Amino acid sequence: MTVGGDPAAAASGPALGTVGRLLPPLGGLVGFFGLWEALARAGLVAETLLPAPSGLPAAWLSELRGGYWGDAVIGSLSHYLSGLVLGSGLGLALGVACGLITGLETTLSWVVRVLRPIPGLAWVPFAIIWFGISPVAVTFIIGIAVFWINYFAALGAVRAVERDLIEVAQAFGHGALWGRLRKVVLPAALPGMLSGVRTGLGQAWMAVVAAELFGIPGIGARMMQAASLLATDLVVVYMLTMALLYGITDTLFELVRRRALAWQP
Repeated sequence: MTVGGDPAAAASGPALGTVGRLLPPLGGLVGFFGLWEALARAGLVAETLLPAPSGLPAAWLSELRGGYWGDAVIGSLSHYLSGLVLGSGLGLALGVACGLITGLETTLSWVVRVLRPIPGLAWVPFAIIWFGISPVAVTFIIGIAVFWINYFAALGAVRAVERDLIEVAQAFGHGALWGRLRKVVLPAALPGMLSGVRTGLGQAWMAVVAAELFGIPGIGARMMQAASLLATDLVVVYMLTMALLYGITDTLFELVRRRALAWQP
C-alpha cells in the first residue's frame, strides 16, 4: 500500500533505477563499437586486419545459413559443459578433502607445486596420445584448466570455516566427518566455492578454443579455418559468439548462485 504518493510513480522507481544502471555499460559498449567502426572506415588498417563491425552481421548470417555457426556452437557447448563439470567437480572434491582431512594437504603439497604451474595447453600432446583427436581430449584439457581454480577456492573456503561452528556441530552429535561436512562445512564454505566455480566459467571458455585448435569441430576449429583463409570477419564473429556464450552462462550461473545462497542475510 502506498501512503501519500503516486502508486505509478513508486512502481516506476525500480524500473528507472535498472535503466540507470544499464546506461553506462551500454554507452561504453556503443562507444567501443563506434570507435572500432570509425577506425575501420578511416582505412587506418587494412580490412583483412580489422573488419568493420557493420560487416559482421552479413558474415554471421552466411555462417548461420550454411549451418556452420550452429554446429560450431553446439560442439563447443558440449565440450565446455563436460570439461567444466569434470574439472570443477574434481577440483571442489579434492579441495574440500584437503581442507577437512588432517595431513592430506601436506601429503599432496609438492604434487600440487609440481602440477599447478603446467598450463592446460602443455597437456595437448598427451591428450592426443591418450585419447586421440576426440571430444574426450578436449574435455580433458578444459577440465585441467578449471581444476586448480576450483581446488584452491574450495580449500580456502573450507579453511575459512570458523572452528567454533564445527565444535558446536560436534556438541550436537555431528562429530563424524560426513555429519560435519553436510551440516557445517559445506553450507559455510558454499559462497567461496561458488566464487571459484564462477571464475572457472570464463577460464573454461578460454580453454575451449585452445583445445579445439587441433581439429575437433567447434568454435576454435572454425576460427582456425577462417583465419587460414584470411576471413577475419568470421574470426571476429566467432570471438563475439564466445563472448556472448560466456555472458549467458555467467548470467545463468549468477541466478543459480543467488538462489542457492538465498539463506544468507
